Amino acid sequence: VDSKTKPEEACEKAISMGFDGLAFTDHMDIDFPGIDVEFMVDLGKYHPYMDALKDRYNGKLVVLKGIEIGIQPHVMEETKEIVRQNEFDYVLASVHVIDGMDPYKKKYYEGKSKFEAYERYLRQVHYMVSHFDDFDAVGHLDYIIRKADYEDRTLVYGEHSDVLDMIFKCLIEKGKGMEVNTASYRDHPGRVTAGFDIRLLKRYRELGGEIITLGSDAHIPDYIGYKFENFKEILMQAGFRYVAHFENRKPVFEPL
Repeated sequence: VDSKTKPEEACEKAISMGFDGLAFTDHMDIDFPGIDVEFMVDLGKYHPYMDALKDRYNGKLVVLKGIEIGIQPHVMEETKEIVRQNEFDYVLASVHVIDGMDPYKKKYYEGKSKFEAYERYLRQVHYMVSHFDDFDAVGHLDYIIRKADYEDRTLVYGEHSDVLDMIFKCLIEKGKGMEVNTASYRDHPGRVTAGFDIRLLKRYRELGGEIITLGSDAHIPDYIGYKFENFKEILMQAGFRYVAHFENRKPVFEPL
């Protein structure tokens, strides 16, 4: 629902790039502000469609059926039931709404310093990971930088070390993973590409974090696997030797 690309097109693109598999993580954002249905995937159609897609590409591409759940405090129980009642390969948990506001809109940033805007988002992520259990990895920890209108949009570990450490420790204690999402680092004409602070990964690893996933949040075929080679090097520099994906809700590790 968050992309107009046909899944078959994405699969063909992945095959042409030499990928062994592709994970689809359609959106399930209950009570998204100002939107009725766009971020609520129809699971009655999704499951048979994705199962047929798996069969169609069997032997050519591993197709993984995932879901990206958007967590707000008041939708946790309803979201938990949806995850419990459905079978997925991968459940990615993300924060897309903060205090009823969409951080893709300027209103969220009005009257807030960069520190205040980012810290409030990270506090919501910590609330999510500490109060919600039925997920496999936390999505795009740096989502907040995408539409932020600050001179330097980089999420800097040292500026939010307390809450980031709490997030990392909670993920590690629960045996959950963390996604590195390259969509936050797309190059766009006329806009400075955000920097990536490797200390985020180094600290997660230092605390004992082992499960790291790499996603491109592609939406269109051209962004499938975007900057994976760049971030492969960053992950290795941070001390990681394996990257994970999930099949039947279990992590599968591949050497970088």
